[in-house]
Amino acid sequence: MPAYFVVRCTYKDMEDYDSYARYAGIAVNKYNGNFLVKGNEEHYQKEKGTHVKTVVVEFNSILDAKSCYQSNEYQKAINYIHNSSSRDFIIIDGL
Repeated sequence: MPAYFVVRCTYKDMEDYDSYARYAGIAVNKYNGNFLVKGNEEHYQKEKGTHVKTVVVEFNSILDAKSCYQSNEYQKAINYIHNSSSRDFIIIDGL
């Protein structure tokens, strides 16, 4: 059963974000993740939320998604944005 990273985020320092994205991409690739959404342009149908970017990554299983998040590569990525972002991040089972 697939699983997903669903991230809603606002980044305040694009240099930190670029470093984060580089290392996060390495982790996602290592665990066979597939970016489904990396959108900056959102089309709100009702209320506008507080975050400006949405990212959705699909993994083959919840184990792969959790392993990716807990990996050294992803934890290194998080260090770049820890103080320069606001994020809602969930890992969720698919159907």
